[in-house]
Amino acid sequence: MDLAPSSTVTFTITTLPKNERGRKTLNRLMKMQPEVQKGLSMLARRRRQKDNVPTKRAGRIWINRKKPTALTRVEIGESFTLRVTPQIIPDIKSVAAYLEMKAA
Repeated sequence: MDLAPSSTVTFTITTLPKNERGRKTLNRLMKMQPEVQKGLSMLARRRRQKDNVPTKRAGRIWINRKKPTALTRVEIGESFTLRVTPQIIPDIKSVAAYLEMKAA
């Protein structure tokens, strides 16, 4: 399938990458979905307002920061839909062997 800019494509993970580099690229692409970005920003706001606990250590404020929640997982069968832009075409091509693409 040809990746034309400003087209919407649904990707499905068919096999897992053997290296960490490919998994990170897939995870980064999955995080580009608008609904995932909205969820991540809501969780970041909650962490900033409620979940980080400030304590005093050696006369200074120390903030115990909560780890961010992962909303995406790189697993076989997971699907995600993206609007293709020229900036992400090289990333998609680098992991195309692990993905099945179809127009949304």
